Amino acid sequence: MRHLMLAAAMLPFLAIGPALAQTWPSKPITVIVPYAAGGPTDTVARLTALGLSRQLNNHSVVVENATGAGGTIGANRVATAEPDGHTLLVHHVGISTAATLYRKLPYDTRTAFAPIAVLTDSAMTIIAREDFPPNTLPELVKYLQQQKDKVSYGNAGIGAASHLCGMLMMSAMNVQLNTVSYRGNAPVMQDLLGKTLDMTCDQATNTTGQIKAKKVKAYAITTKERIADLPDLPTADEAGLKGFEVNVWHALYAPKGTPDAVVQRLAQAARGALKDAEIVKRFAEINTTTANDERASPAGLARTLNSEIDKWAPLIKAAGQYAD
Repeated sequence: MRHLMLAAAMLPFLAIGPALAQTWPSKPITVIVPYAAGGPTDTVARLTALGLSRQLNNHSVVVENATGAGGTIGANRVATAEPDGHTLLVHHVGISTAATLYRKLPYDTRTAFAPIAVLTDSAMTIIAREDFPPNTLPELVKYLQQQKDKVSYGNAGIGAASHLCGMLMMSAMNVQLNTVSYRGNAPVMQDLLGKTLDMTCDQATNTTGQIKAKKVKAYAITTKERIADLPDLPTADEAGLKGFEVNVWHALYAPKGTPDAVVQRLAQAARGALKDAEIVKRFAEINTTTANDERASPAGLARTLNSEIDKWAPLIKAAGQYAD
């Protein structure tokens, strides 16, 4: 009898999910970006918001920047938000590395979010100041192994894509460079152009213009395939750094507990947005490709997130570089 009473008491709560799905969305949807306005993640989020709005009958989808602590402040805001499908998160590969970089996160990255969809992939470029001595990637590897900590490597801060790329690059090349952390990508590029910094690894979104203008020296692209905007720049694998790959992927999340029907509708809207001709064109203009249907799904994102956490954890632990 007691079990029957408990089950009866639970019925109203069990009904909340389907009822919410029928009325959703009932207010503006807010997409939280855990990084500053104007950066690559912000751009991805704003194009995604535009696409989602179109797929949801022009429903209001707004972007809000909640910065700080390597993206964990914005992520925590979504992790603790009401799971009603009206507060979402767009984050990049850093969400998977934060799970190890921050040893006291207020949330469990693997379980705090309802995965919706992988959105985009962006290549990175290994670049140096214009007058840096090596001219090819093999020459660069040899030079770095000889010079080691005499060479300065700049990143945009602990947990930034440039930091992650640098860690993986140094591991692959078996070198330890003099790492300099900045507050953002802009000052890194400024010092590279001013020739007070030797090298970095940054998203093609940020570097293509400087590479084309020959204001920096480019050695390789970090994805499996070359990109159309830089057809003569080889992949790291092609240039001799076998198996080296860094892909800056962005994805869409909701808080854990968001009704599955809402999550599936959001995933459907995301897939539709990623096929919108204007959205695809605008992503291509910043050297970003859209995810296919398999990855732009809750299951596809769950696989990506967990595999990336597993990939980066040993590298971060081996480097002993933590953000807290």
